Amino acid sequence: MKILIVTAVEAEAKAIPASKNTMVLAGGVGRTNSAAATTAAILEHGPFDAVINAGIAGILPDSDLEIGDILVADACHYMEEGIETPTGFRDLDDMGFPLGDFKGNHVPVDPALLRCCGQGFRTGPIATVATCAGTDSRAHEVVSRTGALAEAMEGASVVHAARLQGIPAIEVRSMSNTTGDQDQQIWDIQAALAAITDPLREMVDRLISSGLS
Repeated sequence: MKILIVTAVEAEAKAIPASKNTMVLAGGVGRTNSAAATTAAILEHGPFDAVINAGIAGILPDSDLEIGDILVADACHYMEEGIETPTGFRDLDDMGFPLGDFKGNHVPVDPALLRCCGQGFRTGPIATVATCAGTDSRAHEVVSRTGALAEAMEGASVVHAARLQGIPAIEVRSMSNTTGDQDQQIWDIQAALAAITDPLREMVDRLISSGLS
């Protein structure tokens, strides 16, 4: 089995345990970088049996998550794609311009990957944002629109890019900070990076043992 693990930055990539079965790529911050890097890696270094987007994330309100907790996405949600109207936000699917072969801005993760990677870890939706929640109102808006427990900047685009290539994909995040008013946020990136190493190793081992059956 060959697994592609895509992070945003080198610090995240260095926290991922090395394995003969994995290729770890720091694809860059944000949706464009991550989608392009994921697609290029698949075309140049594939075939891959699975793609994992891994890294740190911000805790959204009322999630009960704490810094260092691991969250495995059961869905990845694009936050911004759509239109703001006088009556509220409408996603592109509602406008007749679907993003893909899925409903609205909700990019499904692979069910077999979720069963395998989610064992023993918290699962829930993760929002993919272009603008991070640095105010309380923005953080609550992300939750209201997506139902997400955490936010990051790459997950939906990595999973989407892999989906377009027919490869199972999922997002795994370690909580590094709270969201909301910036001057009240709590951050510990090093704790989050340290916390993700063993879970990723465990997940990769499970995937190899299971063969994604």
